[in-house]
Order: sequence, then structure tokens, then C-alpha cells
Amino acid sequence: MDLILSILIVLACILLILVVYIQNPKGGGLSSDFGSASQLGGVQKTNEFIDKLTWSLAGLIVVLSLLITLRQPKPSKPAPQPKKTEQPASNQNPNQNPNNGGR
Repeated sequence: MDLILSILIVLACILLILVVYIQNPKGGGLSSDFGSASQLGGVQKTNEFIDKLTWSLAGLIVVLSLLITLRQPKPSKPAPQPKKTEQPASNQNPNQNPNNGGR
């Protein structure tokens, strides 16, 4: 499922790049290239269509990114370690017998 979502994000990014390249930053854009309203399937306001397509693709990328993030497995918490009780420190060597003074 994550692979499919990743592929959709990549495709939406590529389409978004193409749509942004079509736009003219000075407002002319694709609609100024066509003289009559009968071209492009009768769409008269191609600037509005391209603007809506831009925002829709950007929104789709955000939603799909959030879905992938939410689908990631949560890190497992390590098992709680039992607390070690501290024993009083002694100066004796564990190999020494306290009764014979270490001999």
C-alpha cells in the first residue's frame, strides 16, 4: 500500500511541475495562447482551471504524504528493565574468606 501511495505522490508531483510550467506568472498563461472559446473542450477560463488543478494537486500531495506518515509502524517500546538494587560495597575480594584474612 505504501508503494502505491508513493507512486501516486510522484505522479502528482510530476503533474504539478507541468501545470506550474504552463502558467504564466504575468497572468497570460495558457488562456492567452488560444483565441477562441471553442478550443480546449469549450473551457473559456483555462486560468481558473489551471489554478484549481494546481491547488488540487498540491492538496493531494499533502494528503497522501500524511497518509503515508500515519501508516508507518510505531516504534516498539523496549521492555522495562528491572531495577538493580545496590548492594553495600565491601572492600573484600570475593575469592577471599573473611574468616582467615585472605590466606
